[in-house]
Amino acid sequence: MRVLVTGAAGSIGQVLAVGLVDRGHDVVGLDRVPQPEGGVLAWHVADCADPDAVLAVFEEEAVDAVVHLAGHPGEASLPDSLTSHVVTTAALLDACVAHGVTRFVYAGSNHAVGRTPRAEAPTVGIDVRPRPDTFYGVGKVAAEAVMSLYADRYGLDVLSCRIGSFLPRPETVRNLATWLSHDDCVRMVEACLTTPAPGYAVLYGISANTRAWWDLEPGRALGYEPLDDAEEFAGSVEARAEDEAEGAAVGGPFAGEAFYRPALDRSTT
Repeated sequence: MRVLVTGAAGSIGQVLAVGLVDRGHDVVGLDRVPQPEGGVLAWHVADCADPDAVLAVFEEEAVDAVVHLAGHPGEASLPDSLTSHVVTTAALLDACVAHGVTRFVYAGSNHAVGRTPRAEAPTVGIDVRPRPDTFYGVGKVAAEAVMSLYADRYGLDVLSCRIGSFLPRPETVRNLATWLSHDDCVRMVEACLTTPAPGYAVLYGISANTRAWWDLEPGRALGYEPLDDAEEFAGSVEARAEDEAEGAAVGGPFAGEAFYRPALDRSTT
């Protein structure tokens, strides 16, 4: 497939682009920054929140699918979060409709359900209500709602991968449950690109972790078979004082008071 990857210069994007190329796909990169040194992809510099700029990329590149990774990875105001995650998603979906691109894979987040208490849901499924832990999480929930609308309205196949902790290896006790390995990330996205007629689908983006907090069966139903397990690294993960608090809700530190902030930034003048 010829795949447009947004946020291709980011930590996930760089790993995913190489992984998809290794599996025989043709990747086109899109980011607000130039291609990292040494890159060999077709590349476009544009802001995904600019619908005209996004449409121009589609007019130049004939693609079969979009993998949308672009977006601010941390907490921000509500307007900024909605722009980063929802407006960008809508701009890309409009371009997909205009150019007949019917497959859209989104980098959702575990923070869409981050306020879910661990005591209430030892294994969280895709049927739980949205419980975002931050405005970042709100943006991810809202982006999924837009995707659902486009699946129903235009018949697009759209999939949201609620990513856990994308790291080379787990670093904390929470990561032993939430880790997504680099190789499993590529496996997950390729499954989402190739599974037949999913319509609107949500899956949890974690590896086959022994201590997993999220249900992997929705992903397996789409062809995602993770092979890595964070437990392999358990002996090297040191306990910390904050581990208990980070295990109270599935969003970990994002659910804590350190991330509390007003929805809107007030003027200082």
